[in-house]
Amino acid sequence: MNRTVPPASDLPIPPLPRGNERWALFLDVDGTLLDFQDDPAAVAVDPPLRRRLLALHDALEGAVALVSGRALADLERLFDLPWAMAGLHGLELRHADGARRVLPVDPASHSLLRRRARRLARSLDGVQLEDKGIAVALHCRRHPDRYDTLLAAAAELADSLEGYELQAGNLVTEIKPEGMDKGRAVGALLERPPFRDRRPVYLGDDLTDEHAFEAIDRRDGLAIRVGDRTPTAARFTLPSPAAVQHWLACVHDAIQQGAPSHALRPEGDSDRQP
Repeated sequence: MNRTVPPASDLPIPPLPRGNERWALFLDVDGTLLDFQDDPAAVAVDPPLRRRLLALHDALEGAVALVSGRALADLERLFDLPWAMAGLHGLELRHADGARRVLPVDPASHSLLRRRARRLARSLDGVQLEDKGIAVALHCRRHPDRYDTLLAAAAELADSLEGYELQAGNLVTEIKPEGMDKGRAVGALLERPPFRDRRPVYLGDDLTDEHAFEAIDRRDGLAIRVGDRTPTAARFTLPSPAAVQHWLACVHDAIQQGAPSHALRPEGDSDRQP
């Protein structure tokens, strides 16, 4: 049974690692590490964030992974980091040793998906099509009032395509091959070094992250929701990407120096570093 927290719940901030506790850290990107942009291609990773991630990667002996709806090639372009990443909700996976796994798709079915998705985007004003290779996303971030219409149309399109499913998100709908989600991607990473035999910690903001929250909860990990979306299977929360970056700095300090079991409340609306 999925454990969800009702809308009225006030989740606590996440703890920091204690003593010799060994963490494996899994990070969603858009809405978690980075603020949303109307155009997903306009997102950029600034040097301080990249340095912080590199420092955490070293402190956790490589047990840090990005888990995103973005394609793997896009993650590699944005972050330029040669470590574990799951793209397209796990349809594309790069392990820490560089080994890759990409789930196969039928070329004819994929061609049909792209044609129908383009037609759908043209028929709905304010909807932007993002071709992710083996999946497509339809965004309406500039026109949030059109999301319900988009969601219904995308669900009908996904139902018409054998072997595909709809993944709803924050002002975005994705149509992707069946059989993979972020929870399964995290599970696959946890089976291999350097993630194996560590306590998993997952940060995410969207509906697409709920699969991972549930998988993390089953492994006695820390599931951390970013923002205030409810209901959720997460047990902890941080208010914003700025707060995430602050908390990650506290995590690094705790690993390096030792710290009390909980951080000071992160500053959700400040970019000031600790």
